[in-house]
Amino acid sequence: MTDFVLHGIPGSPYVRTVALTLEEKDLNWRLAAVPMGGHRTPEYRAIHPFHKIPTLDHGDFRLYETIAILRYLDSMADAPALVPGDARSVARMDQVISITACYVAPRISGALSFPRRVGPMIGMAVDEEALAAAIEPAAETLEEVARLLGDQPFLAGDAITLADLMLAPHISFLPEFEEGRQLLAPHANIDAWITRMETRPGMVATTWERMNAMAAARETVAA
Repeated sequence: MTDFVLHGIPGSPYVRTVALTLEEKDLNWRLAAVPMGGHRTPEYRAIHPFHKIPTLDHGDFRLYETIAILRYLDSMADAPALVPGDARSVARMDQVISITACYVAPRISGALSFPRRVGPMIGMAVDEEALAAAIEPAAETLEEVARLLGDQPFLAGDAITLADLMLAPHISFLPEFEEGRQLLAPHANIDAWITRMETRPGMVATTWERMNAMAAARETVAA
């Protein structure tokens, strides 16, 4: 099968979601790293007309929009199936995917994880007032995720699905900074789920450090 090429910024939760899915499906892929801010350039617009990440190439087929990419990748190999076989589990999976995109991404990743964890690494000043204001909506969002997870091992039941792969890159930053740890404190089930996800080979293979190393290796070869 033709290798997959993933265009995106290392460290982006959305890029990592696609990388995780490629790893879970044991598909051959490589990272075409986009530098921080590089998705806003005219060159990248030729890849994605709306300047978003990620974009996936599979031979002469180009696809963007994360959920479409995940569904496509799941169809590329029968096992492991990342979409459940029953209607209610599929509905729960789709619900969590939507919650991640609509609420977790802006309220947690955008409002807390990026400014606290990523921003200082690229020279951005931390707006403490904005961070403080983000705590309540982030807590509200995490409370609902905890309710939906309940005592299940994964978000749609006993087996990992695209919902887990969509959410994990957003939530996995929380233990790395104080506000995140405080948000997790009331939710032992989410904390255990993060630990469960972090042990998966795909999560190990797609850490920020590993993705940056992939990008550096490609640059060395190109040079």
